[in-house]
Amino acid sequence: MDELLDDLLRKIKDGHYPPGSQLPSGRDLADVYDVSQSTISRAVARLREQGVLVGRPGRGVFVAESTQR
Repeated sequence: MDELLDDLLRKIKDGHYPPGSQLPSGRDLADVYDVSQSTISRAVARLREQGVLVGRPGRGVFVAESTQR
């Protein structure tokens, strides 16, 4: 999962997922990274705990407007 986290953080830092943008669905990310949806859920939860991502009920997961990364 560390490689997944590192890649997501790199994509956020590089602007592939800019602040305020919505991440692809868990299913789509699982397909891209060839991992289970539960692995994606754990990675997203960790990034939410770090304040990098925010969840918006009924809308999805978004890159936080201001990240310290």
